[in-house]
Amino acid sequence: MERELALEIVRVTEMAALECARWMGRGRKNEADAAATNAMRAMFDTIQMDGTVVIGEGEMDEAPMLYIGERLGTGTPPELDVAVDPLEGTNIVAKGQWNAMAVVAVAPKGTLLHAPDMYMDKIAVGPRARGKVHLDASVKENLNAVAKATNKDISDVVVVIMDRPRHEKLIEEVRDAGARIKLIQDGDVAAALNTAFEGTGVDMLLGMGGAPEGVLAAAALKCLGGDFMGRLMPENKEQEERCHKMGVHDVRKTLMLDDLVSGDDAIFAASGVTDGELLRGVRFLTRDRASTHSVVMRARTGTVRFIDAVHDLSRKPIFPTIHH
Repeated sequence: MERELALEIVRVTEMAALECARWMGRGRKNEADAAATNAMRAMFDTIQMDGTVVIGEGEMDEAPMLYIGERLGTGTPPELDVAVDPLEGTNIVAKGQWNAMAVVAVAPKGTLLHAPDMYMDKIAVGPRARGKVHLDASVKENLNAVAKATNKDISDVVVVIMDRPRHEKLIEEVRDAGARIKLIQDGDVAAALNTAFEGTGVDMLLGMGGAPEGVLAAAALKCLGGDFMGRLMPENKEQEERCHKMGVHDVRKTLMLDDLVSGDDAIFAASGVTDGELLRGVRFLTRDRASTHSVVMRARTGTVRFIDAVHDLSRKPIFPTIHH
């Protein structure tokens, strides 16, 4: 992959963030998601690449664009796998809450796991705890390992968990071990990303979330030197068959970082839609000016760039008329 591709990809997340931020706090998550998807799809058409969506908005019959198998870019090399979440946190945006992002990961063709849309049990940590945690270990063992790796008391370790009834036992175990918890409603890609940046105050992500989001998180942590592990959790025979159809034959296998992102290169980009621990949300400065805050990174080089941008919306041909 050419290094210039990183800046092209962040343009895609910026445009998606700009579009869907108009819907922040307006209680209309579907409109916000559609706005992000439309903008992201339009920007992909301008990029010199031959991309295929492997993680997207759903199957072809479920999604009009950014569906699994859709071709993106100008059709010229490089050939790439593309994973997208045009708006990670549709409910977050609808309610005006924290950590909504527009997210894209690209990697050489054949290197991103084609994760079916189902639950995945996940654990994510930053670089210091890489190789020190495992899904098969107990919650207390993992917490002790993270505390030791980060040179903290276990009472200072912060674990992010989705606030769901299915996590009641997990939450109890973390609290019994003495660690602290940050419960979130949505947005576990952001939570996984935050584990790799000390300033966010997040040490570990635990629990079940979407499998496609797991691949996006794994791509980010591969770039950042962190660690991610997942295990698919099909709920019925139909979901098991879907795993097989998408090339995952051992459904119960513990998927390591290199199973999810198998090559030595990947590019991950995210632009904040609403404020979070790592990224600021979109700011509309005037009728025609807005600012974005993004991060873009590459696995092969380990380079991480934070990009502050101010956009003249009147000069963006694909940007629609301002919503009033």
